[in-house]
Amino acid sequence: MHVYIDEANERYHLIPYTEFYNDAVNEQLDIKEDFPHFKDRKGFTFCDYPFILNPAIKADILKVESMFQMRHELQDAFFRALFQGVNSPYLVLEIHRDSIIRDALHQLECKSPKDLKKQLRVQFVGEDGVDEGGVQKEFFQLVVREMFDPKYGMFVTNEESRLCWFNSSPMDDELTIDEFKLIGLLLGLAVYNGIILDVHFPLALYRKLMGQSVGLEDLKQLDPTLGKGLEQLLEFEGDVETTYDRPFQVDLNAFDQSFIFDLVEGGASIKLTKHNRRKFVDCYADFILNKSVECQFMSFKEGFDLVCHDSAIRLFRPEEVEQLICGSPELDFEALEQATHYDGGWTKDSKIIKEFWEIVHEFTEEQKKRLLFFTTGSDRVPINGLGKLQFVIAKNGGDSDRLPTSHTCYSVLLLYEYSSKEKLRERLLTAIGNAEGFGMI
Repeated sequence: MHVYIDEANERYHLIPYTEFYNDAVNEQLDIKEDFPHFKDRKGFTFCDYPFILNPAIKADILKVESMFQMRHELQDAFFRALFQGVNSPYLVLEIHRDSIIRDALHQLECKSPKDLKKQLRVQFVGEDGVDEGGVQKEFFQLVVREMFDPKYGMFVTNEESRLCWFNSSPMDDELTIDEFKLIGLLLGLAVYNGIILDVHFPLALYRKLMGQSVGLEDLKQLDPTLGKGLEQLLEFEGDVETTYDRPFQVDLNAFDQSFIFDLVEGGASIKLTKHNRRKFVDCYADFILNKSVECQFMSFKEGFDLVCHDSAIRLFRPEEVEQLICGSPELDFEALEQATHYDGGWTKDSKIIKEFWEIVHEFTEEQKKRLLFFTTGSDRVPINGLGKLQFVIAKNGGDSDRLPTSHTCYSVLLLYEYSSKEKLRERLLTAIGNAEGFGMI
């Protein structure tokens, strides 16, 4: 019965999908027992009813699947090495900081699908540091920064929504298409390796990745002004043909050039009227979200599917995939304080710990993000919230003029027992304000 209700709700959107989450199931579900039944199609499994599972549980399922797959590839690489010689059990990327995109593209295009399922290890050439998670987090941060740089022209940012979309200019450059595939692959690798990314795509991207259709509502999120204009066209009560006076065509501007495209075959000779305006709006939204970026998106999806095809990600809704990739928007530092562990003789009642949390709770949102980045290697909140983050504050010695340091691989903040609250605040702000590179341990 619940399945039919969920299917009906998907069609008519009567109830928020979050109302279907079942707290009792989510609290009691044994993922390691349930998920193998789902993969092997044996017996009853709650994974057959993903609408009752919340995003945090689905993220845990995906993590368990990734760990099983990585363990399998590790064992396989070990046995192949016995008979075929050296074969790395990891997906190793050696990256120069001044050529991140080029190095990643060159190395990943040579990897087999089996290699992509190995645990990722990133090494910045000429730098110390064994990648236990922190280096790869920084790698993804830098890749995201590069790929959205306007100099590449691969994505454009809508100034109103601040969301990014594929550059819809006509593309003949085979290298650029390969780069879209790389970006999709990197997105898939981030999901597979549990890395949260600072990307700003509209929900339409995740809907398309999950095989769902997109339309005017999605366009309104990406480009509010354009979406509102098309909505006003549908509601216009005057003479549409005279007032709008336009054919079934769309104009695009890219790289200082103007391009005109027919929305339907022979669109140049079809006038917009009151009777065909619904079709015009549907075709317009379809052109912006689908047809104009088909080559770019299909290449992007091809890369993403190299890692995520036939994985547990199919249990997710598009909204949940967005949360999985981008993290939760809620910076709940009260929950983080409650969940934090202490080492080196400190407890939650230690004077410096109380002062630390008093300082942190006074931080701006940007400063809190910087603290997260400094201690975890990412300024994004995990999908299950800060209350589930394994955060540790450890004593690093007595009073000192040295700055705090961190083990980003393990989300450990190393603090000295500074002599005053003011000194703690100043040292902490200095540290988080200069947090980049593997100076974070």
